[in-house]
Amino acid sequence: MADMNITRRNLLVAGGLGMLPVGSSANGQPVASTPHRGTGVLEADVVIVGGGMAGVCAAVAAARCGVSVILVQDRAVLGGNASSEVRMHCVGADMSGGRRNTDCRESGIMEELRLEDAVWNPQRSASMWDLLLYDIVRKESNIRLLLDTHCYGVRMADARRIESIETRCSTSEETFTIRGKVFVDASGDGFLGATAGAEFRMGRESRSEYGESMAPEKADKLTLGSTLLFITRPHDKPMPFKAPSWIRKFPNCEDLPHRSHGSWEYGYWWVEWGGELNTITDNARIRDELAAAALGVWDHIKNSGKHPQSENWALEWFGFLPGKRESRRFMGEHVLTQQEVQRGEVFEDGVAFGGWPIDLHPPDGIYSKEKPALQIDVPLYNIPLRCLYSRNIANLFFAGRNISASHVAFGSTRVMATGGVMGQAVGTAAAMCVQGKVLPSALARDGIAELQQLLLKHDAYIIGASNSDSSDLARKADVRASSETPNGAAALVINGVHRGVGSTTNRWISDPAQPLPQWIELRFGGPTRIGEVHLVFDTGLNRPLTLSHSDHYTSRMIKSAQPETVRDYDLQVLDGESVRTVAEVRGNYQRKRIHRFDATTASGLRLVVKSTNGDKSARVFEIRAYA
Repeated sequence: MADMNITRRNLLVAGGLGMLPVGSSANGQPVASTPHRGTGVLEADVVIVGGGMAGVCAAVAAARCGVSVILVQDRAVLGGNASSEVRMHCVGADMSGGRRNTDCRESGIMEELRLEDAVWNPQRSASMWDLLLYDIVRKESNIRLLLDTHCYGVRMADARRIESIETRCSTSEETFTIRGKVFVDASGDGFLGATAGAEFRMGRESRSEYGESMAPEKADKLTLGSTLLFITRPHDKPMPFKAPSWIRKFPNCEDLPHRSHGSWEYGYWWVEWGGELNTITDNARIRDELAAAALGVWDHIKNSGKHPQSENWALEWFGFLPGKRESRRFMGEHVLTQQEVQRGEVFEDGVAFGGWPIDLHPPDGIYSKEKPALQIDVPLYNIPLRCLYSRNIANLFFAGRNISASHVAFGSTRVMATGGVMGQAVGTAAAMCVQGKVLPSALARDGIAELQQLLLKHDAYIIGASNSDSSDLARKADVRASSETPNGAAALVINGVHRGVGSTTNRWISDPAQPLPQWIELRFGGPTRIGEVHLVFDTGLNRPLTLSHSDHYTSRMIKSAQPETVRDYDLQVLDGESVRTVAEVRGNYQRKRIHRFDATTASGLRLVVKSTNGDKSARVFEIRAYA
């Protein structure tokens, strides 16, 4: 009979499972470890490193302009700090609804994403938001998405131009050299740009360098810290919490000065630390300390006796990836400053806008006795293209928290919705550089007007800019409507501005006393060839709208189709007295709709609004027509 003294190792081999220690063969002899690894060379017009909100918007914008894109993301999901790994909500120029009765929410791709989330994710699932971002990227045939893929090296064509990057996928062990014409660093920490030799800074400038009153007297290496968030939920019975031995203790509420913690479902942005360290190289230490602090806060709520109403509450989710606020900031041809933000500078080369307060935090974070944030309100301001490309690496753009801004100005530009509109601007600019065979600096010098017009066409907002597209046939049309209000004249749909600004609504509003359907009509001066129509509807840009796990913040939003938005409509082409419907749309909830059809000769266009998502008036910001 065969020897039955079989070890566990021999059993696994005998069973055909092949589970052997690395470096060993079946007969115990050492062998070389040769993991399977694919290698190769990839090429794209635009290569983007970083799949946060800035990177996603940049990739989608560039792809929609018709160029090829590779998007490299080092995590398994897109979204960065907005993803399910961190779960911070996207805030921006609307100051979370603080600018009442003003249309200041970001439009373009950011608005498209927020509206999708409002309709299809009313349950506020963080993973559904991940899926939404993944879906918008997957739907673009010009994008190749590489998830779980790290950029670990850069090859230069010469001292001023990137030729390719080196990447490795941590889950498949594939390595790729990725060649591109234009590169975008949307990684937050700026590894791509820094490795390529792009000039950057970390820390705070001195007060004298830019004359900024909010800067420290002397320059230093201090930054804003990072945060770990957590989510809790109430249950129908007591839910004890046993704290780990290594947490930080906060026995009394006074140990958390100026840090409100009376609401527990979503905590807390002020659990912040790491600004006195290097937020890149010390990230693991920062994570561990934040875990101790965050659980210490929850232990205080549950076990200090100061919050007995928390008895039935329990942790549902705890973040292990720090939400990072600040690290490298690149140097562009212009550095945005405190004064420019505070006076609402417009800039001739403005391509995106901001408006979040200058929001600076003490570097020692949760352990500081100071207030956790100093926020100074600012007006809306433009962000110039010169802040979005490197001054010494010729084919490098950047977008997000790593743009060319002083530490103080960064306190406003760093938030994710502002990063998203910068991403759309950079993606569009990168596509134009590829198509025009020019570098970013040349585009800023010679092509800024064309870039601004293309961004407006794609529903971006730039303060002071209006539609002057000579190809837009609607601009010279005569406009009339079935009804209108005194502040919502039909002719406003071709005035070139597609949001309310000040007291001007810049939209057609039908008379609410007149029942739907209502129509608006454009008549051309003669027979005109038309094959494409752009529509921009009202989606309530005066209200906050984003995915948030804060019940209080969410209570101020409408988590469904926005009531002002046109839901059902027909688009008709007019030819004398004949009418032909070229599009019938039912169930719309998006702001920007583009309709393409076989080009036809027409004397006019008519939009018939059959119903809205709740409002009594039809509301339309803009109609464009192209051959």
